[in-house]
Amino acid sequence: MGKLSGKYAVVTGGGQGIGRAIVEAYLKEDIAGLVIIDYNVEVANKTKAEIDPDGRITVVSCDISSRESVETAFQEVFKVLPQVDILVNNAGITRDAMLHKMKYEDFARVLHTNLFGGFSCTQMVAPGMRERNYGKIIFIGSINSYGQIGQSNYAASKAGILGLAKSNAKELAKHNVTVNVIEPGYIKTDMLKTVPEKIISTWLDLIPMHRMADPSELAPVAVFLASDDSSFVTGNVIRVCGGAKM
Repeated sequence: MGKLSGKYAVVTGGGQGIGRAIVEAYLKEDIAGLVIIDYNVEVANKTKAEIDPDGRITVVSCDISSRESVETAFQEVFKVLPQVDILVNNAGITRDAMLHKMKYEDFARVLHTNLFGGFSCTQMVAPGMRERNYGKIIFIGSINSYGQIGQSNYAASKAGILGLAKSNAKELAKHNVTVNVIEPGYIKTDMLKTVPEKIISTWLDLIPMHRMADPSELAPVAVFLASDDSSFVTGNVIRVCGGAKM
C-alpha cells in the first residue's frame, strides 16, 4: 500500500514539467483519484493517456489567473472527487523582461497566475479540509523569490507565495491542515527552452552541484509533504536546488 492510498489530490499545471512529475509520483503511491487542473488541456490529456492506464486521473480545463475560471473548475473537481485531501499549487508562468522594458500587462498576468491563482485554489479546498480536520496544501515556489534580474514579476509572485503559504499555515494548523512550500532551483522543464545557453551556463556556475535537476528529483519531496510522514511539518520551505540557495 502506497503512502497516498485512499487520498484524493488536485495538482494545478499537472500536464508537464514539475507538475507531471508530481502526478506520476502520486500515482505510484496509490493515490485514489487525482484531478489535473491545466490551461493546456491537450498536453494534460496526453499526460493522462501516457501514465494513467487505470483511469484515476481527470483533466479539468482552467485559467487559474481568472477567479471565475477557478470557481467553475472546482465545481467539476467536487463532482469527480469525494473530497480533496491534497492540493498542489504548481501552475505558473514567466514573462521575463528588464524593469524598464516590462509591460504592466505582463507583470499583472504573472501575479494573477502564480500568486492569485494559488490563493483562489486554496480558498476552494480549505473549507472542506477544515471540516474534515485534515488536509495537505503544497505551493511550488522558487529560489528566485528572493530576487532575480529580469524577473520582477516572477520573483514578486513567488515571494508572495511565501507570505501566503505561511499565513495559511498559521490559520489552518489548528484544523490539522498543513501548508508548505517547495522551492525548486533550476529544473529541466519546458520553461527553460527560451533561455539562452549563455544564461544557463551562468546559472550552472551558481549551483554547487553544477547541474540542473530533473523534475523527478523534486517529486519525492511533494510525496513527503502530501503524506502522513509530514504530519508535524507546516509553514516550512524546502529547497530542491543543488545548493544554489543556502
